[in-house]
Amino acid sequence: MAKVRYPKEGVEVEVPVGTTILEASVKAHVPHGSACGGVCACSTCHVYVLKGRDLVSEQEDDEADILDKAFDVRSTSRLGCQARVEKDGDLEIELSSESIDTWWNEHPKERRERDVRLAAQKAAVGKK
Repeated sequence: MAKVRYPKEGVEVEVPVGTTILEASVKAHVPHGSACGGVCACSTCHVYVLKGRDLVSEQEDDEADILDKAFDVRSTSRLGCQARVEKDGDLEIELSSESIDTWWNEHPKERRERDVRLAAQKAAVGKK
């Protein structure tokens, strides 16, 4: 089993070898977007592998081509639908802003609930 951590979200999940980072994100309930459904047809599942890059599959040409369309590509960039855990160990993943924005757009009910919660918090602070 591999541990996949999402430090900004404060979440960690254990997954078996063979799991994609996108599948790990779904299991961890983090806001990881995937407009194409995880078939390497868009760049919305773009992530940064901060730790454990040697534990995931090698990047193939199709993934590299799609990453060319992503925003803020870095040396640690991968597509969550293509990066597959190949060894046990610890990974740290940062979701790209593109991916998070896509997730919120794909989940309007959760976005509305978040907006209501944030508005209530803002109003409570204003009353103090």
